[in-house]
Amino acid sequence: MYKVLLADDERLDLEGMRTFIPWEDLGMEVVAGVMNGFDACKVLDAEKVDILVTDVRMPNMTGLELARRALEMSKDIKIIFVSGYQDFSYVKQALSLNAVNYVLKPMDDQELIDSLLKVRDDLDQERVRQDAYWQMVPIVKNEYLLQLLEGTSSEKTIEVLNQEYEMNQFSWPGYAAVIEIDDMSLKQHEESRNVPNEMQKVVSICKELGVRQICKISKARVALLIEGTENDAVLEQIVNLVNKQNTFSITAGVGEQCRSIFEVTISYRQAVEALDMKMFYGKGKVIGHGEVRQAEKEDVKHLDAKLEALFGAMSGYELVRIHDELDDLFQVAKNLKSKFTLRNYALYILMKLDNYLQRTNENVFQLLGMELNNYDVIMQFETINDIHVWLRRRVYEISETLQANKHKKNWKLIKQMIDFMKERTHDNITLRDLAEQFSLSPNYLGLIFKEETGKNFSEYFIQLRMEKSCELLKTTNMKIYEIADRVGYRHLPYFSRQFKETYGMTPLEYRRS
Repeated sequence: MYKVLLADDERLDLEGMRTFIPWEDLGMEVVAGVMNGFDACKVLDAEKVDILVTDVRMPNMTGLELARRALEMSKDIKIIFVSGYQDFSYVKQALSLNAVNYVLKPMDDQELIDSLLKVRDDLDQERVRQDAYWQMVPIVKNEYLLQLLEGTSSEKTIEVLNQEYEMNQFSWPGYAAVIEIDDMSLKQHEESRNVPNEMQKVVSICKELGVRQICKISKARVALLIEGTENDAVLEQIVNLVNKQNTFSITAGVGEQCRSIFEVTISYRQAVEALDMKMFYGKGKVIGHGEVRQAEKEDVKHLDAKLEALFGAMSGYELVRIHDELDDLFQVAKNLKSKFTLRNYALYILMKLDNYLQRTNENVFQLLGMELNNYDVIMQFETINDIHVWLRRRVYEISETLQANKHKKNWKLIKQMIDFMKERTHDNITLRDLAEQFSLSPNYLGLIFKEETGKNFSEYFIQLRMEKSCELLKTTNMKIYEIADRVGYRHLPYFSRQFKETYGMTPLEYRRS
């Protein structure tokens, strides 16, 4: 209901407006009817009024003066003047005050109703715009915080964060932390698990414990800027509370202290580096950057390269190379000192394998014959050799299955289509374009494409674009905005966000890894 204030020194006119206008049908409520400007000002002080309907000429304070004061109190208030005077000077002053209408007495009820309807439409549109604005605020803030964390912010970014999003009220020193929901690869396959809802619970607990600066990094990760000198006190509380109250757990990485907004990027990178050590230190805890040993950092850096080599061998069904790559992986494992760390290492390999198979539209748990609630089969092995033998047998089976899948019905046609798409990652091609190229109907093509690849056309095309961007990041010195343009993204922030959603890191972080 929009709130209306009526002001008229003629009692009959005032009561007529209150009685004969169908306020409720118009979605309005009369909060008061007064006979002078001073009483009207008292109501404006006490109530949030949306519409002021006032006589132009009243004793002591005219309706024009009342309108000026009302606009000073609330710049969005809508004003309708009623008057028995047709003097142009009044009309001119009314127009200067952005009056919606100037209704002459004796009033025609319908004319006033029409004016009120116009006001209602204007107010409805303003509400829609405001709702849209407030929905965008957290998205825009997240984008600015992301730029700050990743080191791509400008002076303007920092100015906006300080003025609009309260970074100027942050009590330095502080530190960056990154929280990750554990076992994300497993949860993505469980229909009963609601990952966005889990992340919402994490964010709620962070806010309850006084963390004001929170930035979504990916589906499974959020970054926090935490005030104070106690690096992990607040974070320990967050992790313990989340793990205690929920059926899922989180792990957090913490960077070193930063003394100003200009040191945040360094602290954030340290937090990401610490979190990446979850493989060695286990989940459900806080890992400080200072705890991480340099040798372990190097192991993780080389591990991803070794895994990519293994996946390449699996994709080509190169059994000898698969054997050699697995041997290399388990040479690293022999340097791990504890059974707990070794099992984390094996689980990490399994999760990475799952990520790779998702790119080929396969489910690792189905291919390995594992039930989701029994993935802790790895925990039952007693020696590193047991894990090695089990995984090698399974990897051979997966590679054979992938090879067989390449010869499915329609695969040859789909392969030609994929090659066509790979050559045009820089263009905005559509399913209809593809259908015309291969002389098929879009509906039929969409059906067999999803049947053979497990993904619809747009999802698969995004995947190809992301893979091409990875290749360019690794093999060229092109600028990131140039790579974005090369793979069909004209808007760099959207490209960066899409890349991060896919790989869990920014293009710049990927290039440096």
